[in-house]
Amino acid sequence: MKIALVIGSTISTIKDNAISGRKLLIVRDADAAGKMRGEPYVAVDTVSAGTGDLVLVTDGSSARYTNQTTGAPVDAVIVGVIDSLEMGETVTYRKE
Repeated sequence: MKIALVIGSTISTIKDNAISGRKLLIVRDADAAGKMRGEPYVAVDTVSAGTGDLVLVTDGSSARYTNQTTGAPVDAVIVGVIDSLEMGETVTYRKE
């Protein structure tokens, strides 16, 4: 899994039936403090995340193993919203 920050959303009215009705969010990979890195990409939301949330993303073939994406043509899925991150004894991120 990866840590990513939700930076926006996208709407696609014409898409594969397997992802019809699914929210598509734009995310960027992030470090443990929530600082973004890398290029943005689209991930299917399975947990009602929103813009500004730090999330857990599963990608590659593993993205097709959630209850909502089994067999769907997806490459990235948001599987969790992060409440806090702790590295050692230091809290590096806490959701406001």
